[in-house]
Amino acid sequence: MTQTLEPPTAAVQSGPAQTWLADFEAALKERDIPRAAGLFATKSFWRDLVAFSWNITTVEDPAGVTDLLENTLDRVDPSGFALEEPEATEAGVTTAWFTFETAVGRGRGLLRLKVEDDRPKAWTFLTTLYELKGHEEPRGERRPKGAEHGVNRHRLTWAEKRQAEAETLGLTEQPYVVVIGGGQGGIALGARLRQLGVPSLVIDRYERPGDQWRGRYKSLCLHDPVWYDHLPYLKFPDNWPVFAPKDKIGDWLESYVKIMEVPYWSSTTATSASYDEAAGEWTVNVSRGGEEITLHPKQLILATGMSGKPNIPDLPGMDIFQGEQHHSSKHPGPDAYEGKRCVVIGSNNSAFDICGALFEHGADVTMVQRSSTHIVKSDTLMDIGLGDLYSERALAAGMTTEKADLVFASLPYRIMHEFQIPLYQQMAERDADFYARLEKAGFRHDWGDDGSGLFMKYLRRGSGYYIDVGSAELVANGSVKLAHGQVSHLTETSVVLEDGTELPADLVVYATGYGSMNGWAADLISQEVADRVGKCWGLGSDTTKDPGPWEGEQRNMWKPTQQEALWFHGGNLHQSRHYSLYLALQLKARFEGISTPVYNLAPVHHLS
Repeated sequence: MTQTLEPPTAAVQSGPAQTWLADFEAALKERDIPRAAGLFATKSFWRDLVAFSWNITTVEDPAGVTDLLENTLDRVDPSGFALEEPEATEAGVTTAWFTFETAVGRGRGLLRLKVEDDRPKAWTFLTTLYELKGHEEPRGERRPKGAEHGVNRHRLTWAEKRQAEAETLGLTEQPYVVVIGGGQGGIALGARLRQLGVPSLVIDRYERPGDQWRGRYKSLCLHDPVWYDHLPYLKFPDNWPVFAPKDKIGDWLESYVKIMEVPYWSSTTATSASYDEAAGEWTVNVSRGGEEITLHPKQLILATGMSGKPNIPDLPGMDIFQGEQHHSSKHPGPDAYEGKRCVVIGSNNSAFDICGALFEHGADVTMVQRSSTHIVKSDTLMDIGLGDLYSERALAAGMTTEKADLVFASLPYRIMHEFQIPLYQQMAERDADFYARLEKAGFRHDWGDDGSGLFMKYLRRGSGYYIDVGSAELVANGSVKLAHGQVSHLTETSVVLEDGTELPADLVVYATGYGSMNGWAADLISQEVADRVGKCWGLGSDTTKDPGPWEGEQRNMWKPTQQEALWFHGGNLHQSRHYSLYLALQLKARFEGISTPVYNLAPVHHLS
């Protein structure tokens, strides 16, 4: 699945959006940048996904538009702006889907107009690249025939071609791209690159694709709904559960690798990597089933997961604790802990899931809440937060997953919280009794620094929330005990908090989250490279755990970094699906030798 819808086949009725697009195109054609910038509102946002910038970036206001065009217009040579479907006006905002072309590709966008000084002006403007001219994906009318008709004494079957590739790629023939990490992000990108004809290899340390999910605690299910979680090209069937269990997801990922013919090395661990600037290639040393192999890709992708590098605290007494202790990523499930005293340190998604499963299996469970947490009930989030974009209701209204992705992408991060705040106010009102009981039990709850709730917490810091699928009720009614504060140390038989509270324990689970993805770069390449890249994730919102200055995009994700030829790909299933397209197009362009000057390469402000 990509953002490749058919262009409009019939004329669309004229309106303010069509007039605006015509004026914008005329100004661009004449290279009249002041005129083009003047079509944007005093407070406005242009978000570009690769089409103009060879980057993922947002510029603001006419001054930002001016800067972007001054640096890109001659090279991009945009043209052919046309409405894709009838524009619509509601509450003073005109919304219009449009298509366009650049010198090297084809794009799609979403325009929102507001009236300013008696003229419709652009408030938000999204431009995205969806294909490169001359390098279109072999799909739809361009799909491969498969069968080879006629007579050919040297004919190779599909199976023979696949076997030959498996015996050469990475061994006698070097891949252009190596993707380290074979979870949903790595294989989504691998599928995109496969379709684009970019020689690539996905490597993963687990024995089978999907083992990243199979190895997690047994009660784990997706907290995001099925309509939000499709992978590229191959949607979940319409009888797939709304919230898929982790083993079912594991099997789906394994099947996906086979069906999409993703070149994939399992049981393979990358041990070191270094970049040769003169040669323009990486040296990546891997251990594959005990065999040492050296790869020399031109591009290296770390798809090791935003939630891939565990934060494990270093606490006094961990070495003398006589019970069992592990990070939540290593938690095997509740079966062995019936009747045991279990202390779970943390109060976000994994902590609640693990507490709930342990309680169901007869354990004595205490949750240690170190800082306030935002909780939203799953049903409420699905209805109010996601229902208009990702649901059966949305599909019935014509909101496909592809369109929903672009609607979401079209909201600039600078103002996204303004759209989220009223939604979470509705959620607070709907579930007021639940929150009253939770807080009466002593749980420290918040709605984010500015009341914008879960999505902004996720985008800003990737932590600090729980989508409640039932376990919060155990805290509210006291079935799971609650303690507050930081951990001071462990004794042989207990966890001791800074205020002196002692929690007897047979098991300690550190549900303490994960570190920045650049930690993988430090481990694999060097600390110098990790520092050159800087922090991954966050927007620079200057809210809790997301220090400024403002960047306006996810730091270092799916776009060029300060380390040449090093890329980061991660996030949830939605982001793996959507942003893998733009990352794949950037890599394809480089593979084909298309010039890719990057506009607005982000500086580094934070090292981790």
